[in-house]
Amino acid sequence: MSGGADEGPRRVGRPRADQLRPVSGRPPREELLCAAAELFTVQGYAATTTRAVAERAGMRQATMYHYFGGKEDLLAELLESTVAPSLVLARQLLADTGRSAARRLWELCRSDVLLLCGGPYNLGALYLLPEVRGARFAQFRRTRGELKDAYRVLLHGTGVGAELAGDSAALALRNDLVFGLIEGVMLIHRADPGRPVTVFAEATADAALRIAGVGAAGGEPRPA
Repeated sequence: MSGGADEGPRRVGRPRADQLRPVSGRPPREELLCAAAELFTVQGYAATTTRAVAERAGMRQATMYHYFGGKEDLLAELLESTVAPSLVLARQLLADTGRSAARRLWELCRSDVLLLCGGPYNLGALYLLPEVRGARFAQFRRTRGELKDAYRVLLHGTGVGAELAGDSAALALRNDLVFGLIEGVMLIHRADPGRPVTVFAEATADAALRIAGVGAAGGEPRPA
């Protein structure tokens, strides 16, 4: 079949019919997620069809539906992949009361930036899609909300909560600023992707603690 909306110039790397199979060695599900990440961030979510995702992954559209129900399922899993690992770390850091809250907050900021900026595609830009407000993405919103709350608990533990004299609105604003910086660094990184991500992540974590009113790494030495 030729022609139609799926055959237009927005197609990326369409394979021949005899090449409609994964060739990278990745599992088909991972292949589809990689293809979706590329197409959603490069040519746009609305402009990407499920057929284009399947072909970019090197498989037929019918095969894609064996793994994902459609574009929303692909987008939901990509979004959750940007927050779920950080939430796992955040829970560990909350339980690690043997170290200062400032040290743990710095580590969470650093790790979050590494996760958001360490991949080849700017998945954080997908947060702004209007579709993300839909019911299908409730789990992503819950996970992101729990992660943001972990930031708040650690921030409160640094002593900032006492400094603000119980002003919950001021503490929430301080947390919004810190969390906003961490999620917003993808735009800065995209402007100069040649920066070493590890150095970038540490500098961002330092800046986040200064915004919080704590100081770089809470005055403690960085880990080697």
